[in-house]
Amino acid sequence: MAAGVRQSRGTAARKVGRRAEVIAALWLMAKGYRILGFRLATPLGEIDLLAQRGKVLAVVEVKQRTTIEDALDAVKPTQRERLRRAATHLAAHRAGLRDLLVRLDLIAMAPGRPPRHLPDAWGGA
Repeated sequence: MAAGVRQSRGTAARKVGRRAEVIAALWLMAKGYRILGFRLATPLGEIDLLAQRGKVLAVVEVKQRTTIEDALDAVKPTQRERLRRAATHLAAHRAGLRDLLVRLDLIAMAPGRPPRHLPDAWGGA
């Protein structure tokens, strides 16, 4: 495959990912969450969305695939662990987050379907 084709596919995938994150943020806001950040880089990994509702700090992974089921299956154990470490790091090093309960959530998305929000998606993983 030519480098230009790979690059354009990567650009298209990033656009789809950003759009999915915006839709996920709007979905969470409609459920009463306050969005604290998008695409937060930590030394241990990137967090797609950071949201708060009450004393809960939701560290949200957003996955869009062709089906909801594929999106639900898209986060592998190594990625969950990286997300957990990034969440712990961010909560410990960002003012105002230390006293919140950190929870790892997943928002699964597919074209033509409403987002599916799974709070504590991996049972405290």
